[in-house]
Amino acid sequence: MLYYLFDFLENKYQLPGASLFQFITFRSALAFISSLLLSTIYGKRLINYLRKQQIGETVRDLGLAGQVQKAGTPTMGGLIIILATLIPVLLFSKLDNIYIVILIMTTLWMGAIGFLDDYIKVFKKDKQGLQGKFKVLGQVGLGLFVGVMFYFHPSVTLKEELPFSEKIANVHLFGDAHKSVKTTIPFLKDNEFDYASVLSWMGENSNDYAWLIFIPVVIFIVTGVSNGANLTDGIDGLAAGTSTIIVAVLGVFAWVSGNIVFSDYLNVMYIPNSGEMTIYISAFSGALIGFLWYNTYPAQVFMGDTGSLTIGGIIAVIAIAVRKELLIFVLAGIFFAENLSVIMQVGWFKYTKKKHGEGRRIFRMAPLHHHYQKKGYHESKIVARFLIIGILLAVLSIVTLKIR
Repeated sequence: MLYYLFDFLENKYQLPGASLFQFITFRSALAFISSLLLSTIYGKRLINYLRKQQIGETVRDLGLAGQVQKAGTPTMGGLIIILATLIPVLLFSKLDNIYIVILIMTTLWMGAIGFLDDYIKVFKKDKQGLQGKFKVLGQVGLGLFVGVMFYFHPSVTLKEELPFSEKIANVHLFGDAHKSVKTTIPFLKDNEFDYASVLSWMGENSNDYAWLIFIPVVIFIVTGVSNGANLTDGIDGLAAGTSTIIVAVLGVFAWVSGNIVFSDYLNVMYIPNSGEMTIYISAFSGALIGFLWYNTYPAQVFMGDTGSLTIGGIIAVIAIAVRKELLIFVLAGIFFAENLSVIMQVGWFKYTKKKHGEGRRIFRMAPLHHHYQKKGYHESKIVARFLIIGILLAVLSIVTLKIR
């Protein structure tokens, strides 16, 4: 909203300093500072309100050290992240930007699913919360919405780099903006992959049916990453900490992809209008850091599914928007490991029970962080080491901009 106000003041009255709002970096800095202040200052007030209303966590006895002491800790803290993200975004971003619209819808959509799950747990005293099939249905619905928007909306385009000889002749770095479902495969020299190429056997019409491949991939990514974030939220500070690292890297990708000079220099896809996502990502990062202030051990608040599902959905959508969804398995490797540990544990248990009559386990407990708790590691040590791994994966992800 403030963007449009200062744009009007600059054009109408040539107000000194109003032109600063034209710069993404300036608005991103304001969004980050605003969200950080909102999540730390007003986040404390929301925590006190949740405690006063006795909106506390119901803890299942899993035999983990320090678990009983967590009972009654305020939950639904994801509301802090959502509000501290959306308020600066509404103030400082271009609200007619298609990427901002999709991210706001993602936040509200996944926030509503998570809130409903937490509401059932807290107020209906049902430890299971929202049934799994309804969660998955909501995630698939979001994936379908995002896939359709990215595939069919005319503003979601990219520009491909011109050959060196044409750059000199035309004084242009990139060709015209056009619709495309190309993405990036990390670590490969020719690292662009077109989903339409999977249907090349259909002949010239293959591009018309690329959505048959693209949309299911989007649904899979959105569902997988949101579930991964949800599973990671099991000990104090783990989900918020790892998510902050992932989001920061995606912010770099969004800014580079939306900047024609750096896109050319790094030889990456130039995605028009995607730079505006940097403002959203900055606000989201500030909100996560502010929430982490209260969520580190011993946690004063839990994000609940309101936060974890929302975080996963946003990360997935940003990755798809900057054409880095195939890198998410590296960048969000912590989420992937948590997901994989549960799949392996459940699959092996069912297989051995069918074969031997008794279920056996690979890990002492799944998700993976609980395995290390069972081994006697303090949760602060587990979080610290997971964050170190997250940083290494983040560095590796950034390096892919040049290593092919």
